[in-house]
Amino acid sequence: MQKVILFYFIFINITAFIIYSFDKFRSVKGYSRISEKELHTFSILGGFLGASLSMALFRHKISKTSFLIKHILIMLVWITVVVYYFTEINQLNFL
Repeated sequence: MQKVILFYFIFINITAFIIYSFDKFRSVKGYSRISEKELHTFSILGGFLGASLSMALFRHKISKTSFLIKHILIMLVWITVVVYYFTEINQLNFL
């Protein structure tokens, strides 16, 4: 089960990276954009690392304070969940 979770997080983070990068490409070209709600959904589903990487590499959505605040809050929630999982539940043998 734990390997399934690991593969899920790899998949969702790669997907989030691609979606955020695609949205940046669309913004540069002047095409219609992916909504912020949809972008945040990928982060909420666990793709916050891929989203953050795309934001940093392509300077995407980093000047919009409200978007950044929501993204940081999502990251903090996920970090809290992961730390809790590895400490309180004592799942140090994840792999």
